[in-house]
Amino acid sequence: MNRPKNILIVRTDRIGDVVLSLPLAAIIKKHFPECKISFLLREYTKPLAVNNPNIDEVITLKGVGGKVSVKENVQLLKNRFDVSIVVYPTYPIALILFLSNIKTRIGTGYRWYSFLFNKKNYEHRKTGEYHELEYNVHLLRQLGIEEEVTEENVSYGITPSAQDEKKVKKDLFDLGINFSNPVIIVHPGSGGSAVDLPISKMKEIVNNLSKENVEILITGTTAEKELCQSLVVNKSTINLAGKYNLSELIALINQCNVMIANSTGPIHIAAALGKNAIGFYPKFTAASAKRWGPFTNKKNIFTPTIDCANCTRKQCEELNCMDSIKTEDIVSTVKSILNKLSLGK
Repeated sequence: MNRPKNILIVRTDRIGDVVLSLPLAAIIKKHFPECKISFLLREYTKPLAVNNPNIDEVITLKGVGGKVSVKENVQLLKNRFDVSIVVYPTYPIALILFLSNIKTRIGTGYRWYSFLFNKKNYEHRKTGEYHELEYNVHLLRQLGIEEEVTEENVSYGITPSAQDEKKVKKDLFDLGINFSNPVIIVHPGSGGSAVDLPISKMKEIVNNLSKENVEILITGTTAEKELCQSLVVNKSTINLAGKYNLSELIALINQCNVMIANSTGPIHIAAALGKNAIGFYPKFTAASAKRWGPFTNKKNIFTPTIDCANCTRKQCEELNCMDSIKTEDIVSTVKSILNKLSLGK
């Protein structure tokens, strides 16, 4: 195969999924430094790839009301790329890339529409044998790239914009945040892709940590404002739910020292920015930390202490497994991190 000149990486699903696909750009650049790398994303995840030193162009998927427009996207992509890598496969995407005259189309070999890919990857992700990020990197084998990505060498390239950094810093200053104290972000909600730590447990954690010399920021979507407000226990706890768009949220997370969250996009952003990530994950394979945990060496993961076999989502919810996670263990872990921060380690 000739050295690729223009590669299109396609990941058109959610925030965390996109974050875990970003390292592909750095790896490709290492092997093909002259290659131009473009990412095809949905509009709302675009800020994750903008300003990334390894990504040359960010293209937004065209469509209306969640429905992808095949014609518009083909017009956008036709005759521009010699390689496409589909990290998240769907039939419309596979068809668009086929019709766009992309010579090498890398994708899964396990879908009914896989005939539209001419370089097929045979790996079942549902077994959860590897982390999602590692599965993504395995796709590069089709380009002759054999790379072992680890929590020590991973490079995401997420870069907050100077404008967003300035705005967020000013907002926090106006809210009376004392930057000489460690900043903790607590993100209690999730998109429902996993099973969350009960909100009562989140409240216990916030209650305990608010007694330390820390600043606690609660983040979430506009729809989660009320949920987040329930965690405001005193003046050192500030509810920022719905206040920031994704671009600004990246800048906000960049200001924190510790992120406490369920299995959701912001915990992956925190990991990518080198922050201490505290995460809560169920045991069943599809949502486990092994497959979806923050891919960083600065993480602490808490899973149910219930000894259950053949765990499923249904069983996890029925047994209320996440409630078995002990808040005192979480608080003591966070305090230990804060102690190291105060010692300047």
